[in-house]
Amino acid sequence: MTPSHPPQNPAPTDTPPLSRRSLVQAAGAWAATAGWQGAQAQAPETLHSRVVDLRGDVLRNGTRLQAQDRIAAGDQLETGPGSRVVLTVGDSAFLVRENTRLALEGDSPVTVRLLRLLSGAVASVWSRGTDRQIVTPTMTAGIRGTGVYAEVLPEQDFRSYFCNCYGTVDIAAGSDRRVSESTYHQSFWAEASPRRGQSLFPAQAINHTDEEMEMLAALVRQRTAWQITGMKGPKDGRGYQYEKRPEPTDGAYPGHSSPN
Repeated sequence: MTPSHPPQNPAPTDTPPLSRRSLVQAAGAWAATAGWQGAQAQAPETLHSRVVDLRGDVLRNGTRLQAQDRIAAGDQLETGPGSRVVLTVGDSAFLVRENTRLALEGDSPVTVRLLRLLSGAVASVWSRGTDRQIVTPTMTAGIRGTGVYAEVLPEQDFRSYFCNCYGTVDIAAGSDRRVSESTYHQSFWAEASPRRGQSLFPAQAINHTDEEMEMLAALVRQRTAWQITGMKGPKDGRGYQYEKRPEPTDGAYPGHSSPN
């Protein structure tokens, strides 16, 4: 069955760039004070959760979230219009955008093994490890230690957008399987209904910024791939930095296949 809509970019899901800069500044202030110093003193496995930035109405398990609350694996989060929250759980960091519903699952309160995104959008940075996944209605991403952005569009049959901002991710959608290796934003659409037998399609890098990913990485004592190399790239969804551009193969590029 062919979907009634062609691939298209979703509308922006968060506040304007000025507010995003304020978000980064808020996280930077937290990182520069006792919050960051306390985190540095702990091993990753002993890190607790922290609400770094809270704007608007955010529910945790149906109750309004407070700035002093701690999020844990097993919690469900829901953000209202114009709301967002930045938080850490153990050695992972999350930016949850407005109008988002998600569940965090894991085998201990500070170890998130699975992020189930039901609607809306979330950016996240994960420390290295195995058995970590992001699941949406149309795809599953196996995380190996990376920074990613995911978005689910209920108004488009819950199709998903996924960007591997840096790192390695195993992606599955329908019968399609990909190993995405990225140093600068490799992006995909995961369709609700296959088109010509294919569910994963290349996408542009949209709706998230380098600064947001850098901020999340800093919260868990990481740097992004482009911070490490000092080199960025085009935000065309191909996942390479300027100095490492791959040669196309059969009209596609690594980690992507050409739509038929």
